[in-house]
Amino acid sequence: MNSLSKAHLQRQAEQLVDFVNKAPSPFHVVDVCRTWLKGAQFVELKEKQSWAGAIKPNGRYFFTRNGSSIVAFAVGGKFRPGNGISIVGAHTDSPCFKLKPVSKKTSSGFLQVGVQVYGGGLWHTWFDRDLSIAGRVMVRDGAGGYDSRLVSIQDPIMRIPSLAIHLDRSVREAFTYNKETHLTPILATVAKALNGDNASDKNIKCAHHPILLDRIAKELSVEVADIADFELCLYDTQKATIGGICNEFIYASRLDNLNSSYCAVEGLINSLSDESAAAEDSHVRMVALFDNEEVGSTSAYGANSALIESAIRRIQASCSNGSATAFEESIANSFMISSDVTHAVHPNYSEKHEENHRPELQKGPSIKVNANQSYATTSVTSTILKDIAKRNGIPIQEFVVRNDSPCGSTIGPMLSAQLGLRTVDMGNPLLSMHSIREVCGTDDVGLCVKLFEHFFEEFASLDAKITVD
Repeated sequence: MNSLSKAHLQRQAEQLVDFVNKAPSPFHVVDVCRTWLKGAQFVELKEKQSWAGAIKPNGRYFFTRNGSSIVAFAVGGKFRPGNGISIVGAHTDSPCFKLKPVSKKTSSGFLQVGVQVYGGGLWHTWFDRDLSIAGRVMVRDGAGGYDSRLVSIQDPIMRIPSLAIHLDRSVREAFTYNKETHLTPILATVAKALNGDNASDKNIKCAHHPILLDRIAKELSVEVADIADFELCLYDTQKATIGGICNEFIYASRLDNLNSSYCAVEGLINSLSDESAAAEDSHVRMVALFDNEEVGSTSAYGANSALIESAIRRIQASCSNGSATAFEESIANSFMISSDVTHAVHPNYSEKHEENHRPELQKGPSIKVNANQSYATTSVTSTILKDIAKRNGIPIQEFVVRNDSPCGSTIGPMLSAQLGLRTVDMGNPLLSMHSIREVCGTDDVGLCVKLFEHFFEEFASLDAKITVD
């Protein structure tokens, strides 16, 4: 059975579905990856502690920042200071609604929950969905300290109801809404909630409905008084699934960008299955999953921070032979795949794509190019990725936006500019990007995993044949 067998492709699609269902928030994404990496013999490091002497050839390591970003890396057996880092970067966040610091609202007999919009979602797709909440809760430990706890309520406890067409005939022509007033979910009726304990004053400074706090506390097996604060997002309780009459599509939330996050970590772990080959590697193999990409990446744990630079400097310093320029040499020898999903051609709106650049589902990952540097791909970086793909039988597509269309961006250009890092932008094709339910191809997942796996295994030797300075 070859490495791109139907069984492999099906297994990878099923594992992505499971990953998405376990990870309704960036904090859960990192938590799932932590468990996954530990199972593959990766050792957790702490940024607050010294790494001196801790990082060794053939070692596997990871660290997290803020609980919402994670960097994992495996040091080649022949790695020396100044050698390169083979990186796949992606992001853990997706467009969503986040609870406001004071979320308690009441209107027309309903308890409502105040939310902020996060990112550029297709917000109309959130109407009439069965919603719940997930994220991080800061809990008092009883000894003057605080614990960070994850919560994910599985039941559909919220909903954003649409307005009946009889009350607004204009929706036949255009559906419009106000993001402040029309996107507020309902939690309960006032009458029903008052039969419980919603009239009490045990909430966090009266900022949230007690009935909601009670449920969060119950999920965590703590008292409401123990809850100090939280960061919670809304999510769709409908599970990710494989669909289509040929079972070739994945229908799910957050495929932008859990698709890439899954492929990156799976590709890294799989690349280490041959321990003898890893022992011969002169590079470090790295995956970096950042938070806050959907809002510009400018945070302490986003790609526009010093997170990846700090990681590379500390790796070089830990293995250093005293070279004052080991970091700069390493950057020049390094390469990053910036992996974020691509716009698949839409059968009902095919004119929105440039006629010669129309990525399709089930035909492999797509390299993204933009002359105005919205993507970091160059002819050099594109050639490297295409070479690896061709030698391993992995199909590659290409994407360019129309000249009369705006172009999104990724973590690629900012990291490439900050570090002087050779970068290629690519990703699996996706329909309904930024909808509450997105669509990708099942085969593309396994193809992308294999591409990353071979990138980690082969880049160091291929780079020796590249003569561009």
